[in-house]
Amino acid sequence: MTQSFVSIRAGASALAHIQQNGLTADDIGLLMGASGGPKWFVLQGIDEWLFGEFFAGKKQPLNTLGTSAGAWRFASLGQEDPVAASRLFAELYSHQTYSARPDQREITAEAEKLLHRYVPESAVSSILSQTRVHHHFIAVRCLRSTAKEGRRQALGLLSSALANSINRSWLGRYYERVVFHHPASNLALSKGWNDLPTQHVALTERNFQPALLATGSIPMVLEGVRDIPGAPRGVYRDGGITDYHFDIDLSGVDGLTLYPHFHHEAIPGWFDKRLKWRRSTGRNWPNTIFISPTEAFLNKLPYQKIPDRNDFAQLDAAQRIQYWSKAIDAGRWMADELQTTLANGRLADRVSLWD
Repeated sequence: MTQSFVSIRAGASALAHIQQNGLTADDIGLLMGASGGPKWFVLQGIDEWLFGEFFAGKKQPLNTLGTSAGAWRFASLGQEDPVAASRLFAELYSHQTYSARPDQREITAEAEKLLHRYVPESAVSSILSQTRVHHHFIAVRCLRSTAKEGRRQALGLLSSALANSINRSWLGRYYERVVFHHPASNLALSKGWNDLPTQHVALTERNFQPALLATGSIPMVLEGVRDIPGAPRGVYRDGGITDYHFDIDLSGVDGLTLYPHFHHEAIPGWFDKRLKWRRSTGRNWPNTIFISPTEAFLNKLPYQKIPDRNDFAQLDAAQRIQYWSKAIDAGRWMADELQTTLANGRLADRVSLWD
């Protein structure tokens, strides 16, 4: 039997839709992308296929929702050539190098350099002037000591992690979720933002780049982004703190949600990684299609794992770049399998209930 490299699961309503109608681009109302640093490399092939072929003929606007790496991935959409932009992002990210002991300023400077090459001002204008893709990405406005740098920030992170372990809603004492959205957004998630204090800010040519930088500004690794134009004053950091893999109410989405993910589980927030009982599933999201790598795929990768930020410390630059390049190439096996499954009309045979 041929090994399968891609797992396709769906919530009950999405599964029923696929079984009765199959799946087309116009069925998808929302595309989601998770935080996770370089873990997304294995999704690069799927991104290229989605951005360049699957969504090419979509008649209705596509909403995207991402944090950190997920938001950065989706910034290819709306550019003049989204596939070329996506490939550029993968190339720039995978070939990043630093000094032997980089500090926050060096890492932040490299992120800023990458941002301005990947999403220059001309690309921002293109993204905001088109209406086929409505971007949404999340950064958190830090409160109390989480807005500080150094030791005081570390203490704030520890306090907020403890509060989160007791009650996820207590994260609101330390962070305010800020959803930066395309000015033409029609994403109906009014019920979805009730779990934590949330603000909504329209994207403009002045705030697009700093907001995108902020959603990937990992605490204690990158500097926070201060006073984003058009948003409440303060220090902004990685949106994955509150929405690592998301746990928001998606019932208001017009259509199905497509969620290509690098992990077999959806972990709500950054501090929930070790809280095994706190996971999002198809029971939370009955209209969601969840795509992820299989064990067979992982076993084919170097080191039998997907890339992660620890690779910076555990591999030298040449080894890491070679490994990450192989992971990007391997991700195209997933894309080829998914594309073939849809083209052959066999999706209903492959999808399983996600509960």
